[in-house]
Amino acid sequence: MARLSVNLNKVALLRNSRRTGVPDLLHFARLALAHGAEGITVHPRPDERHIRGSDVSALAAMLQPDRPRIEFNIEGYPDDRLMQILQAVRPEQCTLVPDAPDAFTSEEGWRLDAPQRALAEPAIAAIRALGCRVILFVDPDPAAPARAKAAGADGIEIYTGSYAAAFRTGEEASLLAAIAATGRAAAEIGLTVNAGHDLNLHNIPPLMRAVPFLAEASIGHELTADALESGWGPTVAAYAAALAV
Repeated sequence: MARLSVNLNKVALLRNSRRTGVPDLLHFARLALAHGAEGITVHPRPDERHIRGSDVSALAAMLQPDRPRIEFNIEGYPDDRLMQILQAVRPEQCTLVPDAPDAFTSEEGWRLDAPQRALAEPAIAAIRALGCRVILFVDPDPAAPARAKAAGADGIEIYTGSYAAAFRTGEEASLLAAIAATGRAAAEIGLTVNAGHDLNLHNIPPLMRAVPFLAEASIGHELTADALESGWGPTVAAYAAALAV
């Protein structure tokens, strides 16, 4: 049984196309929680093309009465800007990604070679000192969890974008096996196992059968797209149910 953390980036992206404040990000966060989400995820990029700095503080304040039962998860690249945000907000969880702050989206996990370790390890230590759980975004690679643990992380988020792409063509078996092997390797050494990127109501059930100990899935783009047809609340409820198996 995995928790659903709803990523609000695409709601913010739509809002930012006008100056009216519509859709209201806090309203959609409340609706998500009312329909079964157990966390809220944001990725505040420096260009603020979707989530803004003001959104992070507003969401933290809105969620405060229910934290830590409701988890606030902030994703990002470990630069000074992210560290300042984390210092101010102190979310329950921080998911670190290795892509440059101006990247289109996060599509590659940490390799944790020498240059990446030099970047990640001090950041992980500093973030954990704030009381935040630190998750590293990794590719489906059974060797990745040991590197993440050695770097000081509390867990991993397995990148599922390649799995989702293969699922659309019916060629997902090898990637699903790699995800499962990565999850098992992480669980065996005591790491939290999360997953995310392009998960939807079709590809979640096989994932849950392969990784039944999955702790959390962070989902935004596909959930938001489905909500255009089915409505925000019912869609959130459907995704929460798909993960609760």
